[in-house]
Order: sequence, then C-alpha cells, then structure tokens
Amino acid sequence: MHNEEIFLEELILIGTFVRTNNKNEMNTETAKIAKHFHTYFNNKVADNFKDRCFPNVTYSIYTEYESNENGDYTHFIGELVTSSEKQDISQFKKLVIPASKYKKFTTTEGKLSEIVIGAWQQIWKLNSADLGGKRTYIADFEVYDQKARNPDSAVVDIFIGIK
Repeated sequence: MHNEEIFLEELILIGTFVRTNNKNEMNTETAKIAKHFHTYFNNKVADNFKDRCFPNVTYSIYTEYESNENGDYTHFIGELVTSSEKQDISQFKKLVIPASKYKKFTTTEGKLSEIVIGAWQQIWKLNSADLGGKRTYIADFEVYDQKARNPDSAVVDIFIGIK
C-alpha cells in the first residue's frame, strides 16, 4: 500500500451520519456503517446537495471520536461543497474538517470491500513513527472517486489525520 504525507486545507462537507464504534462494527447485528452506505447510495442522497464541488466523489469520514479507534465515533458520508448556505441543514449535517496534516494511503487494486477492510487492518497496526506523527482523531476518511467505481477492481485513498 502506497503512502505519503500531505497537508489539506479546510474541507466543508454535507451528508448524513451515524454514531458507532469498531466493536459494534465487527458484529453484523450491531454494525451501522454498511447500512449507512446502503441507505446513502440507494436513496441517492447526494443528488439533494447544493453547490457540490465534485459530484459523485464520496467521502466516508470517521470523526467526533470519543477517545481513539476503540471508542465511539461519528461515521459521516457526504460530499465536498463550495458553500453550506443553500443546504437543507434540517435534513443533512454540515461537517467542517479543519486544515491539517495527513498520512494518505492508497490501496492496491482489488475487490472494494476487501481492500478497504485490509487497509484499515494494516493502518491500525501502525505506530506514530510509522505514521509520521501522532494520530489526531479529529477526522480520518476514505475517498471514493472514479478509481473506486468498479467494486471488483477498485482503488481507494484513505487519509489519517496526524500532528
């Protein structure tokens, strides 16, 4: 898995969210993220967003961490927008991710569900030295763009916030 250190400016997103934790995500009966993805894509939620920067480039974000990867966190799915002024905030959530340094991981090509889970399993084993800094636990995310369109031969970028 290729990786590089990068700096990203502030990101403004609109989307939907669920609250969960990794322990619950390991059990199909309590997992929420797969259902969240299913609802988001089947209901074509992004079609309702205004001022989309890159239509159909989806961000899957882990944020509002209670502590670290072992505590509760918010899973947010949405898109970058140029402005949140015209958004229906009663229906959607606005998420602002501050400018920050990230370790960007690019998966190898493969079956979408396998490469993402495999990449996270590798990332969770890394220490601060491997990451190039201590994790911030402000926002970590996956980007599903044109490289991830084919679920049988996808490539996904994963960003881990570091300081």
